[in-house]
Amino acid sequence: MKHLNITGRHVEITEAIKNFVEKKFQKLERHFDHITQTHVILSVNKDIHLAEARIHVPDHEIVAQQESTDMYAAIDLLIDKLDRQLLKQKNKIKNHHGVDKRAIYQQDEEE
Repeated sequence: MKHLNITGRHVEITEAIKNFVEKKFQKLERHFDHITQTHVILSVNKDIHLAEARIHVPDHEIVAQQESTDMYAAIDLLIDKLDRQLLKQKNKIKNHHGVDKRAIYQQDEEE
């Protein structure tokens, strides 16, 4: 995945967690391939594991957070929430006037 930053607050980012996050975020690129940058913040506060993410797409930023008693479960829940938001954003690209904004994104990529 392009430009994936992972930050840990009060938690060490192990290679296993890093690989898990990278694998899960690749799923999002299958649904929406115009992701320019992603920042993931993983934190622990007592027994609560919190996973937050900011995804930058053209003309928009998607933000979500999830918490659980297990870090891997929090990441899974976060991915599900982000996937729904990205699909919603993808559907908004084509407006009701028949203008397909995806063509604009494709022109930007070619330049």
